[in-house]
Amino acid sequence: MIKIANAPCSWGVLEFDLEEKSKQMGFEQVLNEIKETGYIGTELGDWGFMPTDPNQLRDEIQKRNLELLGAFVPVALANVNKHDEGVLMALKVAELMYKAGSKDAFIVLADDNGSVSERTQNAGRIQPKMGLSDDQWKDYAQGAEKIAKAVKDAFGIRTVFHHHCAGYVETPQEIEKLLSLTDPNLLGLCLDMGHYAFGGGDPVEALKLYSNRIWHVHFKDFSPEIAKSSRDVNGDYFDAIKRGVFCELGKGMIDFKAIVDLLHQLKYDDWIVVEQDILPCMGHPKVCAQSNRDYIKALGL
Repeated sequence: MIKIANAPCSWGVLEFDLEEKSKQMGFEQVLNEIKETGYIGTELGDWGFMPTDPNQLRDEIQKRNLELLGAFVPVALANVNKHDEGVLMALKVAELMYKAGSKDAFIVLADDNGSVSERTQNAGRIQPKMGLSDDQWKDYAQGAEKIAKAVKDAFGIRTVFHHHCAGYVETPQEIEKLLSLTDPNLLGLCLDMGHYAFGGGDPVEALKLYSNRIWHVHFKDFSPEIAKSSRDVNGDYFDAIKRGVFCELGKGMIDFKAIVDLLHQLKYDDWIVVEQDILPCMGHPKVCAQSNRDYIKALGL
């Protein structure tokens, strides 16, 4: 049975080092509002946002009858000198989830998005010349596999890779390249509908193409009109986010009905995580969360 979750990023809890980060609301409010708006699961959010003591974390999750299903771990995989640090971070996060009783949770591995100026400035309009060299691709893939293997060996926890705008794996071609270089038994794909569209692809086609590789799904909508308004002023990734490029579900271009129908055909029976990335203190997260849940219910989930 497909289960529906939401994530702290929908409340402005982002992995980026932003000036607004100090304005993030507390984890108690985020968890309460996730529960109150009809979701049954959550991701961890930034390290330190939720309790890092496993017993306390388990208590906070369980007393709201939620499940902890994954944690986003950004690593600068193009830099081999960051791989060991990435392994340690992923193991720390995996250990917390494991000891908190969430043994089926995922490590949601991603690039250190927003840290390379060219990729951040040109999100949604990446050209091949802005990508990695063949040698860099090998290093990148080896780093991702190294992290996934370490987590699996230590805790039996699986790793999915989250393609993401403002990182080195954004476009459909870059996603295909990474998947071709990595072990399908070791590293799955977290298909994020909004990021795939923002990166220039059709998420319905991605779902068909990578159905055997997709272990985790993020529901995020994408507004091409808002993307264009940002592009017209040479806005970067964060400008697009601030303008609301990841809009409420059903208000963008993503064909979620076709996606849900296809997920049923594929007998997908895991989590769908709603993510409506916003900057801290932007918008009305609880209102949007309720609207998004109502929209998904109208699709039969």
